[in-house]
Amino acid sequence: MKWGKYTPYLLLIPTFLVIGIFIYWPAINSFSLSMYKVAPFGGRRIFVGIQNYIDLFKSDVYWNAITVTLIYLVVTVFSVVVLGYLIAQLLDNKVAGIKVYRTLIFVPYAISFAIGGALWVFMLNPVAGHINYFLSQITGKSINWLNQAPFALISVSVASIWKMLPFSIIFYLAGLQSISESIIDSSIIDGANSWQRMWRIKFPILSPITFYLIIMNITHSMFQSFGIIDIMTRGGPVGTTTTLIYRLYLDAFYFQKTGEAAAQSVVLFIIMSFITFFYFRFGEKKVHYQ
Repeated sequence: MKWGKYTPYLLLIPTFLVIGIFIYWPAINSFSLSMYKVAPFGGRRIFVGIQNYIDLFKSDVYWNAITVTLIYLVVTVFSVVVLGYLIAQLLDNKVAGIKVYRTLIFVPYAISFAIGGALWVFMLNPVAGHINYFLSQITGKSINWLNQAPFALISVSVASIWKMLPFSIIFYLAGLQSISESIIDSSIIDGANSWQRMWRIKFPILSPITFYLIIMNITHSMFQSFGIIDIMTRGGPVGTTTTLIYRLYLDAFYFQKTGEAAAQSVVLFIIMSFITFFYFRFGEKKVHYQ
């Protein structure tokens, strides 16, 4: 019996088993669970159809989470992309000690979100924090950054930008170093100044990287913000830093609303499926430089 043509399928069986058990089965189970009202400890459940989804979109708390998520996404993604490009421009210069600067810039990327959040909690402490110390020296005032709106959302956004920024810098720096010098030399001969070369020549060339970074940073902000929010504000004050992923966590584990939390996970799945489709549909075919 010849096993040659079946060997690839046999080798793929363990992979398919792992994917099926840890990805597809939980996804199917979540979709099924979203159709039920479940008792706090799972002892009883009642089929309610799409009622959980209707309740979800009638809830002011959930709409507040959507609003907070949109503000958080726009601020962090825009800042990470723009600042990442500008800092990559600086790091692309050949100056003394540039390797030291690059290493220091990339350090936040190696730190976990939880540790990064703990560092910012310490720096923003209203009594012993460094930021309030310098602020009080300059203005004579101090701010309760993590327990006062809108400073809590600003603090969480700044911490997230600080954590995600090196990811964008790495890609932009690699892209800048791959641009042919002949293109830059030609632009100089044509009379383009530094500003024009940066925004009208280099930035359009790096448009595929920009598109990739926007998609990836949206994904990071949607899910990996959980660690920083949980450490810094726990969704407060009064829900002003509760994003969609943190709302799901609160409903699932704090309030034991299993059916509603499953419905929220399905909504997040649909959102991320749309973003993934958008990336594969337009990332390779529409975003290019000519």
